[in-house]
Amino acid sequence: MEDTMIYLDNAATTPLDEKVFEAMLPYFKHEFGNPSSVHEAGRHARAALDKARQEIASTLNANPKEIVFTSGATESVNAVHKGVVLASNHKTKHVITSAIEHHCVLDCLEWLGRQGVAVTHLRPDPEGWIDPQAVQKAIRPGETVLISIMAANNEVGTIEPFGEIGKIAKDHGVLFHTDAVQAYGKIPIDVQKDHIDFLSMSAHKIYGPKGAGFFYQRQNVQLVPLVHGGGQERDLRGGTENVAGIVGMAEAAKLIFERSSDRNRLRTLTDAFWNQLKEVYPGVKLNGPRDSQKRVPGLLNITFPGVEGERLVQSLDALGFAVSSGAACAAGAAPPSHVLMAMGRSPAEAKQGLRISLGHSTTEQELQRLLEALPGAAAQRLVPVSFSDD
Repeated sequence: MEDTMIYLDNAATTPLDEKVFEAMLPYFKHEFGNPSSVHEAGRHARAALDKARQEIASTLNANPKEIVFTSGATESVNAVHKGVVLASNHKTKHVITSAIEHHCVLDCLEWLGRQGVAVTHLRPDPEGWIDPQAVQKAIRPGETVLISIMAANNEVGTIEPFGEIGKIAKDHGVLFHTDAVQAYGKIPIDVQKDHIDFLSMSAHKIYGPKGAGFFYQRQNVQLVPLVHGGGQERDLRGGTENVAGIVGMAEAAKLIFERSSDRNRLRTLTDAFWNQLKEVYPGVKLNGPRDSQKRVPGLLNITFPGVEGERLVQSLDALGFAVSSGAACAAGAAPPSHVLMAMGRSPAEAKQGLRISLGHSTTEQELQRLLEALPGAAAQRLVPVSFSDD
């Protein structure tokens, strides 16, 4: 990547922190043992996994035995959703989710739907917020086996009432999962206070390596393993653990919680940028909560009416800015955002979102340069589409 590139797509992935890289290096070279081996090299690797498990568990107020290492959030989501359904003895199985979940949740549930599982997709309000009362009303006694609502939305940043939803799930004897990929390290999460039974996470969203993740599973909650073989991870996820990646993930988790003060800085930068942008380009619209306290720090989704998001991304890329038009997993084909459509936007409007996501290295000067570039880039990309009133 060129040094001149201003990277503002941290919701898609984050650069590997130098301290994380240094923590991982020994496990690529000298500490290469298999953690399942009983000799000294294996014991060293096992000790590294145990330490990482403890460090990650402490960030969630969890027991280390409740942390299961995976290759990332997509695997974690599949393991939880499919594992819960397979473990349930309900004759009819029903799952509640939202229409704005990440595709790894929606696609997994679509597959389960083809296997006969009933799935309810709750729609959010126009700011992307899921009403806990709608969750409660959707519960089917004797049928609902899982409620899966993300902690924070990956496209518009809306912080969901996951603690309240977790309490509702607990009161009704239903298991609760939350996708915490965009929330972990950015907002407080306590699996005990928030009544969370399952939580999924990826390391590369917090300045850790790609290919490492975990899920939290509350003790005494049943789950049928998705990956068999070898007995690793308490028989819940077979396969030799990615020791270097897991060590890096734990180091990244430690660092992001040590830098908790950066959350306020990112929120202040985002608010200032949005207020200035409205002055420069009064027609710009915000997708997501108007109150920045209801969005994760550093994430802003905006629309320039009449400008397709992907075209604007391309124009800004040519000018040296990395931003996105939505979820990274959906980039390329540029379909309308399922999140924006669920929030009430038309298909044309749902193609006009632009996501700007800041990181801990983002500066005020970089945002000033983006502020100067955006109106001109948007003007060059005006397309004849209709845009209904909000």
